[in-house]
Amino acid sequence: MTLLKRPINVFLVHTHRDRQAVHDLYACLARNGIKAWLDTESLQPGQDWRHEIRRAILMSDIAIVCLSRSFIRHQGFCQEELKIALEKANLLPNGETFIIPARLEKCDTPESLSGWHRVDLFEEDGYKKLIRSLRKYVRAD
Repeated sequence: MTLLKRPINVFLVHTHRDRQAVHDLYACLARNGIKAWLDTESLQPGQDWRHEIRRAILMSDIAIVCLSRSFIRHQGFCQEELKIALEKANLLPNGETFIIPARLEKCDTPESLSGWHRVDLFEEDGYKKLIRSLRKYVRAD
């Protein structure tokens, strides 16, 4: 487990069809002092969005993959974001956490994510479990 002395940077992999649920997650993370990268909040006009998204994923400490039935069916850029996150995760030593699958609703988990324990955000204590997990990566000074 990597311990950081700075705020943790999180990237939210998602499909735009889940925009409201992911924005709610973004707000929850912010309230808990966790810096999240979300395209609608972080991209600036005129930026090459593909380049910026790739850079943000690679610079993040954790990628939360927001899973839903829409995400599983969608063939858009969210699948490319997932590939980039998986590439980075595969470069890390065994035992290092980079990907956290987070189900927004009851849905299947893609085979590519089956090795990572997921959190169900639709469960009563789902957000609490996620925040507790993320805080483990930040060293208390």
